[in-house]
Amino acid sequence: MSKTLWTPWRMGYVEGREGRKPGCLFCLDGDKTHDREELLLYRDATVSVLLNRFPYANGHLLVAPARHLADITDLDEKELAALMRIVQKSVTILRAHLAPHGFNIGLNLGATAGAGIAAHLHWHIVPRWDGDHNFMTVLAEVRTVPEHIDNTFARLLPDFQNIADK
Repeated sequence: MSKTLWTPWRMGYVEGREGRKPGCLFCLDGDKTHDREELLLYRDATVSVLLNRFPYANGHLLVAPARHLADITDLDEKELAALMRIVQKSVTILRAHLAPHGFNIGLNLGATAGAGIAAHLHWHIVPRWDGDHNFMTVLAEVRTVPEHIDNTFARLLPDFQNIADK
């Protein structure tokens, strides 16, 4: 029996009709600590956390320094510590809400290494589950995400808002 997996919301991205806005997605205007439209879950003077608009998995987060820089060697000690603290807190929040069995956490330094946004350093936090659909990307350049990004944002936002209160 043949089954079809439909993901019509991805077509705009695949065809290049939707995607990146002009400018850097990590350099947001204003001083909002969160913003649904921008998928911004958390921001302070040093770091920001966004949901990836085109995720590899449900809950795929992007963690970036506030300063627009491309190389890890340009971070100062305060930024390094703040980035690792927010990565750690992000993992705690994702575990609480999505119950993944593991995580891929890393960064691609430079376009040659796979950085889609090489001009602004950022880490990926990708929740993983036993038996997830990782094979789909390899076989068909398709990703399956079981929950709509709006629902994931709403589930994670309260805990990221609480970080600012502590």
